[in-house]
Amino acid sequence: MKQLGVLDTAFINLEQTNTPQHIGGLGIYDPSTAPGGFVRFKQVIASFEQRLHRLPLFRTRLHEVPGNLDRPYWVVDENFDVEFHLRHIALPHPGDWRQLCIQIARLHSRPLDMARPLWEAYIIEGLDNIPELPEGSFAVYTKMHHSLVDGAGGQSFMAALHDLEPEPSESVADEYLGIQPPLVIDHKPNSGELLFRALVNQTKNTATMAKGTVNLARDFARLGYGVIQKTVPLPDIQAPKTRFNQPVGKHRAFEATTFSVSDFKAIKNAFNVKINDVALAVVSGAMRRYLQEIGELPEVSLAAGIPMNMRSRRGENEDNNQVGSVFCKLHTDIDDPVARLQAIHQSANDAKEFGEKSPLVDALKLVGVLSPWFAKGGAKLYSSGKISQHMPVNISTVVTNVPGANFDLYCAGARLVRYHGLGVLTPGVGLFHAVFSFGDAMTISVLADREQLDDPMKYRECLEASFAELKALADKSSEPPVAKKKTAKRRAAKSS
Repeated sequence: MKQLGVLDTAFINLEQTNTPQHIGGLGIYDPSTAPGGFVRFKQVIASFEQRLHRLPLFRTRLHEVPGNLDRPYWVVDENFDVEFHLRHIALPHPGDWRQLCIQIARLHSRPLDMARPLWEAYIIEGLDNIPELPEGSFAVYTKMHHSLVDGAGGQSFMAALHDLEPEPSESVADEYLGIQPPLVIDHKPNSGELLFRALVNQTKNTATMAKGTVNLARDFARLGYGVIQKTVPLPDIQAPKTRFNQPVGKHRAFEATTFSVSDFKAIKNAFNVKINDVALAVVSGAMRRYLQEIGELPEVSLAAGIPMNMRSRRGENEDNNQVGSVFCKLHTDIDDPVARLQAIHQSANDAKEFGEKSPLVDALKLVGVLSPWFAKGGAKLYSSGKISQHMPVNISTVVTNVPGANFDLYCAGARLVRYHGLGVLTPGVGLFHAVFSFGDAMTISVLADREQLDDPMKYRECLEASFAELKALADKSSEPPVAKKKTAKRRAAKSS
């Protein structure tokens, strides 16, 4: 058995009926590359089953300590049945994009069975009326508890369940992916053993927390000195409440749109910013436009939470999750799209620099350090008591940007043509944006509380309009001087 890490435990402790802590992904596949140009459900099951040896954690279930006195453990599920975790459904006629989004929203709303391995996958057929997809396409929606993987760690899940060619041998696939099948040794723990371990761990945790308190005080002192000396920027995260700061309910809305990575790079190069800045600006413009159209745009800027991958910053540890979080202003109070983009660029840089030196980036770990008995009770009180409504810091959305593979991936011989990520909602933050790049496709996927985003199709149009506005300005700024004069003359002639 393996004990959960501190941050992994935090996501277990935060699990609530209205805010289940699983993330997800929607992959769409073209079966024409498979042998015979067709993929059967049993082939997808076989493909998953053959590759699960690369992910031994996905054969384990959660085993909690009596009384929730200590962090839980992963133990091998002796009754593991891959067919329980793989389901086969089809969209009703006509099988259009809106129906797919509604189906994904419904599936993502349902909590996982916490007594079984914490993941599920759905093969979805009947995508017959989505014009931009290849004929006969099918989708695979997966959801995994956040305690198993984070956004960056989810890439290893994708790598393990996909091939680099339609018909590879098993050994070749593992060689390509650099994966060695691990050996899992396990035994079923009894209550006495778990309570003894809890006692030992509590003793260790007391010493660790004492040391951590000293280190935390030191880190805050360094942070304060850096702020005073103006070597560390202090982000301004005072933001107004919006409809997305209401208590989150049980139901979800999902939408997504696809852009070109090349177009994102063109905007990046035109205004000398980063790809992530462009993504934030597209989201900012969409939120500004959407709230403005319904008469709810605040006069001051909204703010977003931005997850940070801590693997490259602090090295690996026992947690499956290696993620921190910083806050960034979206500058929705700025009308000019280019000025807004430049302001976001500066705010994102300041937020990341602050996060590199601030212990606040690891604030979520506190929920995992505390006893699960205490942490779960606190999380339930925070959610059911709607305490987020009284918090001074208001984050209207979370925006995560995860780069994917720039080469083809295959599942049971079918080529992956599109991928959309789905995140988690938390009490008081009812809107989540997942940005994912795959090949030359850049997808922005939206997960929201269904009551807070009551018109997801309109919001998708706002995302597309926000992007088109930036792209047009980027194209204009890249025109040679002579071309700019000709364009100005044509516009003047049209207006006259």
